[in-house]
Amino acid sequence: MHKERKMMIFCLLLAAISSPVFSEEWKATVVKHLEVLVSSCVVVPCSFTHPKENLPASKLRKIWHSSKGRDQRIYHEDSTEISENFRGRTRLLEEKSASNCTLEITEIKDHDNGPFCFRIELARTPGDTSTIDKFSFVEDCVEFTMLNEPPKPTLIHPKTAIQDRPYTVMCSVIHTCPSNVPKLTWSRATTDTDVIEVHRQIYVGYWETLSILTFIPEEKDDHREVTCTSQFYGPKTSYSTLTLDVKRTENFNHIIIPTAVGIGTAVIFALFCIFMVKKYKNRIAELQQQEGSVWNRLSRMSRRNRV
Repeated sequence: MHKERKMMIFCLLLAAISSPVFSEEWKATVVKHLEVLVSSCVVVPCSFTHPKENLPASKLRKIWHSSKGRDQRIYHEDSTEISENFRGRTRLLEEKSASNCTLEITEIKDHDNGPFCFRIELARTPGDTSTIDKFSFVEDCVEFTMLNEPPKPTLIHPKTAIQDRPYTVMCSVIHTCPSNVPKLTWSRATTDTDVIEVHRQIYVGYWETLSILTFIPEEKDDHREVTCTSQFYGPKTSYSTLTLDVKRTENFNHIIIPTAVGIGTAVIFALFCIFMVKKYKNRIAELQQQEGSVWNRLSRMSRRNRV
């Protein structure tokens, strides 16, 4: 019984001592797979935790290496430790953040497919080459699928444009390089155009560049093409085109003008008729007055002769 109690106390002490170590894990959050454009660049989102979270960032040595071996480094704070093929093409983004391990690779080559894994080494003192702990996250590596041709932009727009009314076209392209976003340009560049550009992350490891074009279509724009071109870092280009279908604004001039002319003519003719009727009535009245006066004179003359 006494031995069992000692064994229980020993187990409890061992658990108390080891619990701080095992309660916090070596854990990395790395995107597993990305489609990458050859000659362009890629940003691999990465963050990690480790059991010694109270260590300053200056004691953390962040390394990226090939899954084939820890000595095949693609990133190291000492550039001489990097494989020659990747030297000058890799860097860490947000390097001052202790828990950040986001990697950028530029000038992607068709054999840079990985997998690539993150490794952390904890130095005894800042700048010290010796380490007190180290860990490679070989279960959380990133692998690339190489794209030799860039993706075409996606166009979103109303089916029909209406003459003299604002018309909006949206052009978007997906990419993996937010530090060097693709440039979107439009074939239509006139004084009536208005372009808005938006950059956003759509999901882990992928970003979208969106360009919104608004312009006033004219009758002459019917069946004209509008092209959106995307230029990727590298550079490689792709484009998408739409053909405008401009609906003319309803015009009733061919009805309104003849009707107005007809009404105007009728009004003028009616006024002329009224004027003529009044004129003839006045003339008749004058003649009647003249006839009356003549008849009166003749009557007076006939009476004088009888006398």
